[in-house]
Amino acid sequence: MTLDAAEAPTGTGSWTVLGREITLPVEVRRAAQWGVQYLVPAAAAQRIVDPTGLEVTGPFPERALVALAACRYDDTDLDGYHEVAVSFVVRPHDAPPRPSTAQRLREFGSGAVGAYIHRLPVDQEFTCVAGRDVWGYPKWMTTITVDERAPDGARGTGTTVRLAEDGHHVLTLTVSGGIPLRLPSHAPPSYSFRDGLLRRTEWTVDFGGVRGRPGGATLVLGDHPMADELRSLGLPRRALFSTSATTMRASFGAAEVVAPGGR
Repeated sequence: MTLDAAEAPTGTGSWTVLGREITLPVEVRRAAQWGVQYLVPAAAAQRIVDPTGLEVTGPFPERALVALAACRYDDTDLDGYHEVAVSFVVRPHDAPPRPSTAQRLREFGSGAVGAYIHRLPVDQEFTCVAGRDVWGYPKWMTTITVDERAPDGARGTGTTVRLAEDGHHVLTLTVSGGIPLRLPSHAPPSYSFRDGLLRRTEWTVDFGGVRGRPGGATLVLGDHPMADELRSLGLPRRALFSTSATTMRASFGAAEVVAPGGR
């Protein structure tokens, strides 16, 4: 049977999901990713993150970083699927409270941050159940289409991701090309909040075929509560930066239940 949240493993181990055993760490052997970062008002972002006990952060005072990312998973321990993520850059759960502006900026600049995964719709059942049970990720079933040849209307060609639920348009995100670059191999720990528990997951990632540029994205929001939540952050607006990676490998360890102690 599937372990409940209180029995979540803190190291390697195995779980049974829908009658099938999966072993940690879970491996992503082949995938592609498109990501966009936005600067948004910190107060608006904090209202969304507040129930977790975490604190948003960013590279400028009174601004927070929110990211939209789409992944096409081709070969993983959880099978193939599509995913769209909404995440916030946050201070570590055990960071000292009430930092000065200078301390906060040094903390951010050193990479001492995490990523709170706030929304994580997917389009396949097995990864949906596994994501919720094993890591507490906020996965639910939706319709996700990825068109890697769609015109972006400004820079030639780009990739367009469309997210819908029960026939309601949630969002359409188009990411255009950029110049070749390298992304850091360090992956900040991810946080999830489910059943009143805050969980922290360590993971590793390696990207290839990366291109990026300032701006470089177009976001259209639909008639769905998730779209309204993004509007509360002032989206759509000009993207801070956008990237695409033609290859991605990753490894996800077990989730650790933690308590926010920094606020």
